[in-house]
Amino acid sequence: VQLQASGGGSVQAGGSLRLSCAASGFIFESYNMGWFRQAPGRRREFVAAIRRPTAPAHYTDSVKGRFTISRDNAKNTVFLQMNSLQPEDTAVYYCAAAAVRSILATIPIEDYQYGHWGQGTLVTVSS
Repeated sequence: VQLQASGGGSVQAGGSLRLSCAASGFIFESYNMGWFRQAPGRRREFVAAIRRPTAPAHYTDSVKGRFTISRDNAKNTVFLQMNSLQPEDTAVYYCAAAAVRSILATIPIEDYQYGHWGQGTLVTVSS
């Protein structure tokens, strides 16, 4: 299993970035895909997750209306479009995969629920 995140960089407040995570080694469409982030000195936190391309995604409150998660199952890739970035969004962003255990299960939002992780990509937002 491999998850390769990319797209991080440095932007000014109000700017945008689009993160990508290319997956391989597992049946992508059978997995929930999530994004987490970890700022310096802080715990890793949930950002967003998606199960199916057309299903509602789940976001942490601080990014609602600014970030959009999406996935392309044909390309085994999940994206995180980040708009109106703020300095508090500065962090290393990680993509993660969690197998769908049941069609009735809720989208996982805890990091322990994810069994596969990418290497992280750094996002720095300056004021």
